[in-house]
Amino acid sequence: MDILPIKLYGEAVLSAKADKVEKIDKELKMFITAMMRTMYKYGGVGLAAPQVGVSKRIIVADIGEGLNCLINPRILWSRGEDVMEEGCLSLPKINLEIKRSEEIVVEGMDRNGKQIQLAVKGLLARVFQHEIDHLDGILIIDRVSKKKLKSVKKQLEDILKNPTEVCLK
Repeated sequence: MDILPIKLYGEAVLSAKADKVEKIDKELKMFITAMMRTMYKYGGVGLAAPQVGVSKRIIVADIGEGLNCLINPRILWSRGEDVMEEGCLSLPKINLEIKRSEEIVVEGMDRNGKQIQLAVKGLLARVFQHEIDHLDGILIIDRVSKKKLKSVKKQLEDILKNPTEVCLK
């Protein structure tokens, strides 16, 4: 596995709740490596398995401080609020102001199956929340007002009509 195709808005896998990972094996580890390569290739700071068409609870993230991989992640605790513009590889050229918790504690397994717990804040907390949303079938457009959603309606229609023209470069 090398670079995986990114699923764009309108693909059913993006609006479905992802399945829990039951077994970590060589094939799953190769898939995670392919997810990482795909995230870096497209300049993302995070990627969830549904974004590459796989309904599994796996996320990868790197905000420039090192790679994180979480399998079956869940947020245990959150505090504070912050609003920041977010984009998404599955919604190219769409950026929206999203309110998220400023700090979180997340738990899950690393790629070797070891249970881990991370306390994070700032951008990494935001990325984890964004990617965990993907695992629950939630996109950034689901987190904005109807008025804001209306402002990107044409861009969403363009993705649905011409996904190959929307281009991920």
